[in-house]
Amino acid sequence: MLTKEIQSAVEKGTMLPLMEEFYTIQGEGFHTGTAAYFIRIGGCDVGCHWCDVKESWNAELHPPTAIEKIIENAKKYADTVVVTGGEPLMWDMNPLTNQLKKNQLKVHIETSGAYQLSGLWDWICLSPKKNKLPTETVYEKANELKVIIYNKHDFIFAEEQAALVNDNAILFLQPEWSKRDEMTPLIVDYVMQNPKWRVSLQTHKYLNIP
Repeated sequence: MLTKEIQSAVEKGTMLPLMEEFYTIQGEGFHTGTAAYFIRIGGCDVGCHWCDVKESWNAELHPPTAIEKIIENAKKYADTVVVTGGEPLMWDMNPLTNQLKKNQLKVHIETSGAYQLSGLWDWICLSPKKNKLPTETVYEKANELKVIIYNKHDFIFAEEQAALVNDNAILFLQPEWSKRDEMTPLIVDYVMQNPKWRVSLQTHKYLNIP
């Protein structure tokens, strides 16, 4: 049971339910192949059945951690930080991102967009989900739209989402990992016929890195 002080700090975003943090190579999307320090925040109610980090869903399993400690660890390793989850926008991201920026770090987020945008971001990767659609604030600001392709209907969903993001968002289609052998050829054909899209792969899984 959290104390009132800790609960208040979590609500204000000065403490966050930290699941894990690690330095690695960005595996997917626009920044594939670049080094970054990942901060994985617990808590998500979007509920994707194919999610590969379901252990992140219950925020209560992950200890509230002072953002000063998170920042101290991050600045030892990289000049780019990726905040992911879970769904990080369930929490107020302003305190964390303000402090990261003060430490001259580039700050990226990976989000479903299901909550209102908070925080200062150099790059917003929006990966929308059918069961909890993005908010207008995230559609407006997304730098990258990454749609996961699990079945053929997801191509229709991808086009619906592409029509809602801002005109500058870079568009990616990415096969869901368990369906990659089936979906990758379809994605390749689709992108060749619709070249506004790009192919994204989970290269970190092919390379066996975190």
